[in-house]
Amino acid sequence: MSGIRVLVAGASIAGPALAHWLRRRGAEVTVVERAPGLRPGGQAVDARGVAKEVIRRMGLAAAVRAACTDTAGAHTVDVDGNVLETYRAEDDGGDGYIAEIEILRGDLSQVLYDDTRDSVEYIFGDRIAELTQDADAVDVTFASGDRRRFDLVVGADGLHSALRAMVFGPRERFIRHLGLVLAFYSVPNEFGLDRWFIEYQDQESARSAGLRPIQDATQAMAMFAFPAAEFDVDYRDVEAQKRLLREQTAGLGWLTPRILAHLDDTPDFYLDQVAQVVMDRWSNGRVGLLGDAAFSA
Repeated sequence: MSGIRVLVAGASIAGPALAHWLRRRGAEVTVVERAPGLRPGGQAVDARGVAKEVIRRMGLAAAVRAACTDTAGAHTVDVDGNVLETYRAEDDGGDGYIAEIEILRGDLSQVLYDDTRDSVEYIFGDRIAELTQDADAVDVTFASGDRRRFDLVVGADGLHSALRAMVFGPRERFIRHLGLVLAFYSVPNEFGLDRWFIEYQDQESARSAGLRPIQDATQAMAMFAFPAAEFDVDYRDVEAQKRLLREQTAGLGWLTPRILAHLDDTPDFYLDQVAQVVMDRWSNGRVGLLGDAAFSA
C-alpha cells in the first residue's frame, strides 16, 4: 500500500484505528473531522476477547490501560439504593458484565489520536462537501473549499454518516431503530462513587439510570436508557434531546432528579437511538464504509 493516498472521514474510534493500520502498511492517510476537535465523553468501551489482542498488536496495551476507568465492578440497586446484584471486573476472566479493560469512548479516541497524529494528517473543523470518482481515484471538495484527489475514501463517521448518505443514499434506507434510546453526560461526583458502577432499573417501565466512575474521581458519568417505539429527534438538536430525556425520565425515582439537575451544565451531553445499520454492501467503487457508519450492531 506504499504511497496510496487514503482519506478517512471521522476521528472518533474506527477512523483513527484504521489510520493506524493503513500507516503501518505505508499509506498516506488524511483524517477529516467536522468537529473542531476530539469529542470528549460518551459511553464506556469494554475490550473483551479478540479486542484485547487487537490492542496488543497495535502496541497500545499500556496506553489503553493507563486511561481505563478502573471500575471495580457494578451494583444493581432498587429505588432506595439497596444492592440487588453485584458484578466484579475480574468475573469471567475479565470479560464479564464489567470488563477488565473499560475505557470511556472519548479517552480511547484520545489514545488513538495520540498514537497516529505524528504520522497521519488530521483536519478538524472541516468535512467532505462533494466527491466524484473515476476508475483511478476520488476527487474530493471539502466544505472549506480545498480540493484534493485520493486513491480511496473511507467513511468512519458514525451512525449518522454524511458520507454514506452522499454515496449510498438517504439514511432512512439503512437505519433500523431497535426501540431504545441512550443518554450519557458527566456530572459532579456528589454521589460518593468509589470505583463502583451503580445502576437502577425500573422493571415496570423498562427505564434505567446509572452512574459510572471515571478516572477523575471528582466527576462521574451519568447514564439513562428508555424504550421508544420511534425516534425522530434530530441528532444535532441538543436542546430537543434534553427535553426528550426529561420527559421520558419523569417520575423514574432513585437519584434521577439529582442527576438531571446537572443536565444544563454538563459539557459533554450525548443522546441517540440504539439502531442497526443494514446494508447490502459497504463499498461503492473507491469509497467504503467502516464501523458504525456501515454495520452498527
